[in-house]
Formats: sequence, structure tokens, C-alpha cells
Amino acid sequence: MKNPFTLFTTLRRPSRVAKALLTSAFVAVVAVGTSASAAESFMKGRRFAVTDYSANKIAIVEANGDVSWTHPAKESNDIWILPGGTLLFGTGTGVKEVSIKDKSVKFEYTSQSEIFAVQRLANGNTFVGECSSGKLLEIAPDGKTVVKETSTLAKKITPKSPLPGGHGYMRNGRALPNGNYLVALYQAREAAEFNPAGEKVWSAKVPGGAHSVARLPNGHTLASGSDGQARRGVPSALYEFDADGKEVWKVSNADLAGKPLYFASGFQVLPNGNILLCNWLGHGNFGKAPHMLEITREKEVVWTYADHKQFKTISSVHVFGEGDAPLSGSDSH
Repeated sequence: MKNPFTLFTTLRRPSRVAKALLTSAFVAVVAVGTSASAAESFMKGRRFAVTDYSANKIAIVEANGDVSWTHPAKESNDIWILPGGTLLFGTGTGVKEVSIKDKSVKFEYTSQSEIFAVQRLANGNTFVGECSSGKLLEIAPDGKTVVKETSTLAKKITPKSPLPGGHGYMRNGRALPNGNYLVALYQAREAAEFNPAGEKVWSAKVPGGAHSVARLPNGHTLASGSDGQARRGVPSALYEFDADGKEVWKVSNADLAGKPLYFASGFQVLPNGNILLCNWLGHGNFGKAPHMLEITREKEVVWTYADHKQFKTISSVHVFGEGDAPLSGSDSH
């Protein structure tokens, strides 16, 4: 079959008569698209959960591409499938854990700060990255008790300035096994590791603005770079950095047929080594490209997902394993 990006690029300016028919045809063709390459797709026939930042919801997508479950979630930017059949996700200025079966709330934390990062820890606590306050928190299961608090901002929080980080300070972040925190500093265009004292112990520059980060088993770091410098000729990309902060791998539109990547956001490293990358379509790009791409380490797209009737801007994804359990052997998310 033809490369779906080529098909979309060729036909994306239809006549008024054909526009409605083309829209439905595009969803049908690309919703669960695969390439004719010899490279294997892991995502073919897989269920997954996603956040839709602009549509203010989270959703579960079945193996055939159909949406089977949704839940309101304002400006959600991070999602996890947890053992026991629940989803953990951001809610704009909070975090919720909700049962897939009956949508009952199992955990909830609320804040005045914008929140774009959340993660359930092995000890049962929940990591929360507060963008506007610049705080990295570990919250007890009661949703109220702050077990640990790390401030990453030089600016002090005062009654007159309770949220000194503002909207652009950080996006996703992760608590690391060594007790430190890996954070996507969006406005500073940097991926950074902080110790519990709030001291920066590692960093790497991420052109465009860092959106999501993950520490790989080999000690390297994956970081997605947004569209913040696109007008200056710096495209959105996914980067890999070594322990010294040196770039060792990158994929961008320079490598991809049809130039589908607008804003690299959330991702998951799959068991076969491929990377499932969300393509956030905000900033005037609704409906212009697939929401997600599965990319090999050889920089080949082997699977895509798009449903512009159901979604606006998918920003984070997590893949199911058996039933409603998370996928095993894939912690880099």
C-alpha cells in the first residue's frame, strides 16, 4: 500500500464536494495504518490509553482503532495504566486514579498549580510534578499528605507570587530509582535531573522545549522536543542523550516520509525497541497528521494512529498488556 503520509499530504486540500468523503476515508485508512516495510510493528492489534489535552478527556482505544471508554480530564498531559484495572492521569490542576470498570475514583490530589506529570511509585506514593509552583512532590495514598517535597525554582513562593513557574516551566517528569527526579523543563528547553535537595545534577539541551523525558536502562535519556523553535527552522524531534548530556540519536521530519511530525510529546519505548510517539496537533494543526507514530530505531514509521473525529491533541499514551493490565517489560514511558 502507499505510504499513508503521502496519501494524506496529496489529498489534504480537497474540493468542497469531496471534503466530507475524504475526511471519513482518511480516518478509515490511517486510523490503524501500517507500512509495507519489512520492519515489524508492535502496536498492530494493541489496545492503549491516551490523553487528549485540548478535548479535556482521556480515552481507551481498542485494537481496531475504536474508542471504547472515555472520562473527563481537563488539559490532561500524562497517563498510566496501573495493575488492578485503573488509570492514573492528570486533570489540569490535579491528579486522579479511576477504575476502568466503573469509573470510581481510587485516588485524587488537587492543587492551585498546573500539573503535567504524574507517576505511581513502587512504595504506593504518587509522584506529582507541579509546573506553576516548580515543586516535585510525593503524595501519600490519602491524596493529602506530602511525603516529600523538592523545589526546583530559584524564585521563592510568596503570598504575592504563589505560582512563580507559570504555565511554561515544566511538562512531564519522572521519579528515578536513585531517588532523583528527571524533568522536562519546557521553557528552558532542557531535560534536567534534580536531586532531592533541588540541585541540578544532570542536564541536556532540548531544542524547541522539552515535553517528555524517560531514563533508559542503559543510563541514556530520551526527551521529546516541541515546536517552540519551528519558525526558526528547528523542527520538533525526539532526542536521545548519553550520561554526559551528549546527543547520540535523534529523529525528526528530516528522517520521516511525508514530514508528519508537528510536536513530539509523550512516548513509550515498546518491548521490541520501537518507540510509540505522540504527535500533539495543537497550535493550529488540528487534523493535519496522525496523532501517533510507531518509529523504529532505524527511523522508519511502521504504524500510525489517527481519528480526528474523536481526538484533537493526543499528548500521552500508555499501552495495555493482557486485559486491563499494563504492558510488561516497557517501563520507559
